[in-house]
Amino acid sequence: MTDKKDQNQLSFLEHLEVLRWNLIRSAIAIGLFGILAFLAKRIVFDVIIFGPKDPNFITYRIFCKLSILLGMDDAFCMEELPFTLQNIDMAGQFTTHLWVSFMVGLVLAFPYLVYEIWSFIKPGLKDSEKKYSSGLIFITSMLFSVGVLFGYFLIAPLSINFLGGYSVSEQISSQINLGSYISTVTTVTMACGVVFELPILVYFLTKVGMLTPETMKTYRKHAFVVILILSAVITPPDIASQILVTIPIIVLYELSIGISRRVIKNQEKEAAKRK
Repeated sequence: MTDKKDQNQLSFLEHLEVLRWNLIRSAIAIGLFGILAFLAKRIVFDVIIFGPKDPNFITYRIFCKLSILLGMDDAFCMEELPFTLQNIDMAGQFTTHLWVSFMVGLVLAFPYLVYEIWSFIKPGLKDSEKKYSSGLIFITSMLFSVGVLFGYFLIAPLSINFLGGYSVSEQISSQINLGSYISTVTTVTMACGVVFELPILVYFLTKVGMLTPETMKTYRKHAFVVILILSAVITPPDIASQILVTIPIIVLYELSIGISRRVIKNQEKEAAKRK
């Protein structure tokens, strides 16, 4: 059995076999959570997916309270979103059910997916690096979860409110296709989850020598331009949403500089010990 061998001594084909089982276990985890999501149709759709469409959604209620506290009366209070959802495809609702179940399964299984990825690359790491495995799995999962929650509770409602309420004429009523609505919610939510993994990406790029804190400082202004462009892609074309996405990404970028600096210092200490 390959699991009884030192994985550093495995052949290329044996490495592929190990990777194959990592992928199979990951797919099973996504499938199991996806099945649970498929069976919990009412909760997944009526409560979660269609939550940002409800004027009583927690984000809208918080904005309404803030509006009143700031003396702006009910300027940010939502009474009703001016659009309805419709399905125009025979299999539209069923395929949407499958797709959403898969996405929910992917989100719920993410910590396990990170564990499987780490278990594959862990044998090739040094003993000093392996001790950080549990912490890295937790931080990666936490950052993704925070990003998903940030996208769902903040960016998705703003996107739905802006795009769904935008009108070029009072003569036109908005009847949004179900697939378009689902795509907006899932894309924004997942994109935020991925973007919040920036510190992890910087950590690994620094470990392999492709990035340094000095480089990140030198190109900070260029990075901010890229962040603004990325925020514009993720969010609807309104300034408020772009600012809300830009600020946490800038904070993550500055945090990543500190992480890169810490990695370099640890590498220098290890190099000094070998001398």
